Amino acid sequence: MEYRNMGQSDLVVSAVGFGCWEMGGGYGSIDHQDVTRAIRRALELGVTLYDTARGYGAGRSEALLGQALGDDRKNVVVVTKCALPTRPGQKPRRDARYESIVEDCEQSLRSLGTDYVDLLLVHWPDVETPIPESMRALNDLQAAGKVRYVGVSNFSAAQIRECREHAPIVANQVGYNLFDRRWEYEMFPTAGELGMGVMAYGPLAHGLLTGAFTTETKFDDTDWRSRGIIFGQSLFTPDNFGKNLEVVERLKAFASDKGTTLPRLALAWVLSNPRIAVGLSGTRRPAEIEENVEALAINLSADDKRHLDDIMRGAAGQVEAIPT
Repeated sequence: MEYRNMGQSDLVVSAVGFGCWEMGGGYGSIDHQDVTRAIRRALELGVTLYDTARGYGAGRSEALLGQALGDDRKNVVVVTKCALPTRPGQKPRRDARYESIVEDCEQSLRSLGTDYVDLLLVHWPDVETPIPESMRALNDLQAAGKVRYVGVSNFSAAQIRECREHAPIVANQVGYNLFDRRWEYEMFPTAGELGMGVMAYGPLAHGLLTGAFTTETKFDDTDWRSRGIIFGQSLFTPDNFGKNLEVVERLKAFASDKGTTLPRLALAWVLSNPRIAVGLSGTRRPAEIEENVEALAINLSADDKRHLDDIMRGAAGQVEAIPT
């Protein structure tokens, strides 16, 4: 395993992180025993960062993670996220008001079965709530010892700059993969300037870069990908899915030429960006986390990256605007 600092902070994390979104539902059915075995295998492999959120099943993901970690909780970095509505009385869509963040944290601690969170992130910007109010909540939770470090997720360059004026945020978590490079143009340089780490979620493009999909793949109604739109990009719509599968086939061939697999190649590409502190990949089974960790052994040359850029020019449904 490789370990990296979260930006210029002293928080050290494994370069490959365990993503817990799938554990909360929204990706079809999961086997809780398989997920528990995957978490235990990740611990054996040296994975020290586990990323969940209050919004992943209104605490369901947090509870499963806490149970699976058991006594090993003290040996890892637990990341959770707040400010999405999960209970009565909250604002619809997003709620980063002071009281909401504080109560979210309290509920997360109970679900996780712990008395502190290593890193608490505001899940999405709430444009109706002033950033200083949200940051005050993070500061107070940190001062109370309930949170070790604070950060944000899906915040633009301008937003993280304002956040940093009011709280010592150390991370911004955003979607980043071969199909989605929107954040690297403006936010990545700003994060570097501010000494913040970038956490990359969706490095396998929410399954597209696993290479497991075919033109016959159908997502059931409980799977959010059935809508076809992935964070504002129409990668999975009927008009674009087939074209993107052709791109995936070319990527698989390139991975094979490199003596590896597509998932390893896709994650290695994400981790090769010097701005990335950790690549998060949603994992359901032990074999998946084993595959993810193997990505650390892959070195991509400048020529490799140029070839990957050429392949990705055939992708369909991409947009330049960051999600809001």
